[in-house]
Amino acid sequence: MPTLVPAAARTMSLLEVFARERRELSNSDLARLMDLPESSCSDLLHTLHELGYLMRTARSRRFYPTARLLTIAKEISAGDPLYAVASEACELLRDKTGETGMCGRLEAGVVKVLAFAEGTHPLRYVGNVGNKIALHVSALGKAELSLGTPEEAARQLRLKPLKQIAAGTITDLAVLEAQVEKARQQGWMWVENEGFDGLAALAVAGYVGDEPLALSIAGPTDRMRQHRDACLQALKEVQALVFHPRSTSLPPRTAPTRRGAASKEFGPA
Repeated sequence: MPTLVPAAARTMSLLEVFARERRELSNSDLARLMDLPESSCSDLLHTLHELGYLMRTARSRRFYPTARLLTIAKEISAGDPLYAVASEACELLRDKTGETGMCGRLEAGVVKVLAFAEGTHPLRYVGNVGNKIALHVSALGKAELSLGTPEEAARQLRLKPLKQIAAGTITDLAVLEAQVEKARQQGWMWVENEGFDGLAALAVAGYVGDEPLALSIAGPTDRMRQHRDACLQALKEVQALVFHPRSTSLPPRTAPTRRGAASKEFGPA
């Protein structure tokens, strides 16, 4: 019978702490945040530092992850059979609009970014493949929820706390369900200032085979408002190239099957 390996669990917990805190941390900081003895935490930090996964500042002796973990994560993502399709779709969206293109899918109440193409404007939305975005502020997530039933949308929205993240964040479940229903009727989702002040996103969803996915364009709210029609047209063009309107193997309005559980739980993309 397989057993939990404590050292592996602690390593993943440590990385999650860095993702949450987004700052350099000392051994004592990490021991406190992970509820570990400082000696055990020190051994773990030393191991990851020696392996090249952590860097350490010369004066304050604080730790922070290196780019090695991101490099490995990108290589793993590149092995996903959907990655090539999603990556090309995001690049097409960027090329058509100049804004950031993203592709994501729902995983246990959050949106995982599957592919990402950074926009060409000096002021643009920036993220990474593998980022996790809070579902209730995500155009990607709400667009994908519109593929399923209202009941499935409500269930997914209840899986995580509905936290106030930005000025426009919606935390009322009934209003969120109404947003998803509107997306279901019109075929696209728009959010602004929900996951980050001054940021807006437009998204559509569909299927690659039986896999439900969503595509979005994200950028500064004022610019996105000004060019919303052009962005929507670009999304529809790429949607027609990449997605089936509805999975051929699933009956209308059935909840799509989810595969498994989901660096940031914020952002409207």
